[in-house]
Amino acid sequence: MTLSDPISSVSVISTGSVAIRPEHVGPTRKNTYVWLFSSRRWTPPLPINVYVIEHRHGLVLFDTGQDRASVTDPDYFPGGLNGKVYSRLARFEIPADETLTSGLQCLGHRTDDVRTAVISHLHQDHIGGLPYLGHSEIIVSRNEWDSLHKPLPEARGLMPRHIDLPGLNWNRVSFEELGPDAVGPFTHGHDLYGDGSLLLLPTPGHTAGSLSLLVRRPRRAPLLMVGDLTYDDNLLKEGHMPGVGSKRQMRTAIDMVNRLRQHLPGLVILPAHDLGAAARLEAAHDGLFLS
Repeated sequence: MTLSDPISSVSVISTGSVAIRPEHVGPTRKNTYVWLFSSRRWTPPLPINVYVIEHRHGLVLFDTGQDRASVTDPDYFPGGLNGKVYSRLARFEIPADETLTSGLQCLGHRTDDVRTAVISHLHQDHIGGLPYLGHSEIIVSRNEWDSLHKPLPEARGLMPRHIDLPGLNWNRVSFEELGPDAVGPFTHGHDLYGDGSLLLLPTPGHTAGSLSLLVRRPRRAPLLMVGDLTYDDNLLKEGHMPGVGSKRQMRTAIDMVNRLRQHLPGLVILPAHDLGAAARLEAAHDGLFLS
């Protein structure tokens, strides 16, 4: 990793909010479909975070949020049983001024400025900005992309007609062995720009190919953007799993992230829907990290 800082800023914007079931946040021992169709409660509105990184090689997004069309277009979601499942999983509120476009404008950027968008996984609230990013490189893990083309994707939370859009420049990455550049328990990853500042790490479990992004800057606290590996960093610290995904894979990924905390003191965890994530990011900006 170079000594000079290739990153000028890291920010967060939210494309509206989402309420989900408390069992979705976890922990729960109930089967997913049991709590999905029996739960009568919703969480408070949670953010739909998009992280914005100003790198010397260009503007980078981690996730792209929820498409406002999901609350304005009655045909956005599938019908039938799949549509019923989607309606019970989440409730969205997306005002006209809380979109990816408006959020970037508040930071002084346009969607045309985005060079790279890293997608943690292909669920709807992470791919909503894709229609505006035809000029950008869209990065997703190879395993996640392959899962999109397996049978019954909509039943697994993936809507191909909102993902595999014409004109998008997809880069389907595989994780290579890091060798001497391994980070704590992570022996495989993908260095986005070859300078060590943005390292993609495999954290499957919520979906088959979920990934996280480690942001490293000289004399700054390291940041780990984890998508939906957790909805609450306090639960992650305690080793608790959310209610959706492969329990075995999530348990392994959560353990590896918690071991990474030991390797990188001061590591700041930034999930996609954690109410405390924006404040933690702001606190990380307020002081230099001298260890």
